[in-house]
Amino acid sequence: MLECWYSLCDVVLPFSWLGHSFMKNALLAVLLVTPLFGLLGTMVVSNRMAFFSDSLGHGAFTGIAIGALLGGIQPLPAIIVFSIFFAVLITVIKNKSRISTDTIIGVFSSTAIALGLMIMSRGGSFAKFSTYLIGDLLSIAPGEIAMLCVVFAGVLLLWLVIFNSLLVISINPSLAASRGFNTVVMEICFAVALAVVVAISIQWVGLLIINSMLVLPAAAARNITVNVRQYHFYSVLFAVFSGVTGLILSYYWNTATGATIVLVAAILVFLTFAVRSRISV
Repeated sequence: MLECWYSLCDVVLPFSWLGHSFMKNALLAVLLVTPLFGLLGTMVVSNRMAFFSDSLGHGAFTGIAIGALLGGIQPLPAIIVFSIFFAVLITVIKNKSRISTDTIIGVFSSTAIALGLMIMSRGGSFAKFSTYLIGDLLSIAPGEIAMLCVVFAGVLLLWLVIFNSLLVISINPSLAASRGFNTVVMEICFAVALAVVVAISIQWVGLLIINSMLVLPAAAARNITVNVRQYHFYSVLFAVFSGVTGLILSYYWNTATGATIVLVAAILVFLTFAVRSRISV
């Protein structure tokens, strides 16, 4: 598969920045993961879940620490398992408790990051995993790209199945419940999909900015769209554009790829906000 991708890049995209295999791998990874950020980000922004998605990054960090503590466990499986557990636990408690959602998320988020830092600092092993804080997209391996393909297909399939239910729940949870929708199950499915995407991306994007990848493209799209179809289209478009543009700029500027992608997405938010303000005047 990768050989076909390399050949396609050489023929269709004969640019100097794609002259290296690691850049071809990074571009393919961007084209696989950024649409997922754009898609899931629409629901994150619409449901005001930015704090929740940020807490998933903290949960993933704790997964890294637990994997390191147990020994013999690769970081990625530990990240995925703990992130899913973390997301499901928050969602269930949020629906069963009378405590405000932001308080529940705040408690779990602060606990997770503190636990992760404590475990990693034990024995001076924190520096070994500090790359997870800023990410390194250019280090992505062929096997990890194959995993991204599976996740990409799985999340798209899940989205097709649960999107209508999620949309009704986000608009009016009481109406959704009265129509027979199992709101808790739907929320858990979405939380798990979000947790998996965050977990597999954190090593390339970085804990410090992973939430920005979810929020910024959707926020930019919301500034200029008037219906759900436009909202999703522009969110995915802005996410992919930010990813590809940030990747190219980071190559020429010699900057962190994840941070450069986020900066491009942030510029789009400000530009679309200016456009909306001008139209509304």
